[in-house]
Amino acid sequence: MNKQRRWADTSPGTQAAIAVAGVAQFGLLGAALVDITRREPDQIKGPRWAWVMASFVNFIGPIAYFAVGRRRARQ
Repeated sequence: MNKQRRWADTSPGTQAAIAVAGVAQFGLLGAALVDITRREPDQIKGPRWAWVMASFVNFIGPIAYFAVGRRRARQ
């Protein structure tokens, strides 16, 4: 029989870990979207819309954008 667990059934440590992961995910997403919208098009590798879409892929999208999607600023 498939018994689904409820939020109240999880341990406080698990609840805290899930909350921290959620905050980190939304923080990364927000930072990536703000950076994408404020950065000049020639400072982004590839189309802007593609990086916006990729940013919505949990953790991997925003991290990939910050790791490979941005060009270094000219000084």
